[in-house]
Amino acid sequence: MDRAVVLMYHRVGASANAWERKYCVSPDAFESHMKKLAAKGMRAVPIDDFVAWIQSGPELPDGSFLLTFDDGFLGVYEHAYPVLRDLGWPATVFLVSGLIGGKDEWCRRENPSGATYPLLNRDQIEEMRGRGFSFHSHSRSHADLTCLDDLELEAELAGSRADLESLLGNPIPFLAYPYGRYDERVLEAARKAGYSAAFSVQPGFNRPGRVDPFRIRRLDVFGTDTPSALARKVSLGSNDGDLKHALGYYWSRAANRVRSVVR
Repeated sequence: MDRAVVLMYHRVGASANAWERKYCVSPDAFESHMKKLAAKGMRAVPIDDFVAWIQSGPELPDGSFLLTFDDGFLGVYEHAYPVLRDLGWPATVFLVSGLIGGKDEWCRRENPSGATYPLLNRDQIEEMRGRGFSFHSHSRSHADLTCLDDLELEAELAGSRADLESLLGNPIPFLAYPYGRYDERVLEAARKAGYSAAFSVQPGFNRPGRVDPFRIRRLDVFGTDTPSALARKVSLGSNDGDLKHALGYYWSRAANRVRSVVR
């Protein structure tokens, strides 16, 4: 396999306004998404296998993809976990280590309604770990890492890793940047904190030996995405699952092939 995608979900549950609907996928929609991918012959793989493949390690089976959830919302346990358990698919949750068992406090100032939602607690995390879920770092407080001074940055990155290693009793080698924001200073701090790979929100395909392990690409999954739109995103390696976009992409490829033959 020469390329693969990483899907990025956030909350799975009910949404109360347009702001929430962007990153909140309904339980029915999530189940339909997974069934659509399965029908296409795709299968989620463990994060360790995926990162090893990126670093030119063992080959992945055709149709492999990585399934990730940012923030660690309770809805992942309530709604996504049963679907994935039935499919036998693994997934990765990036946890905000200082808010486990609490709420998404960073959204209090971002959500127009001021609403917050519960996050996974230790017991739920432990149950999911036994059924194919892995857990890694999304910082300690969900801060914009690019806005922190060096000591604050160390506390967010090394601190989160230490928190999670103490909680889970295993190494925490992977990070997802909060808000997807990073710069060279943040990348260096992540390496210094002991991470071996990190996930961005830059869309596109990942290819072995051709992607920086600290800039792994992911596709946003929106609450408005139909199963067909998600399938188009996966086929195109794009955040745009609109049918017109897909038709334009394939038309452009066909035209380029014709031009190359004529020449």
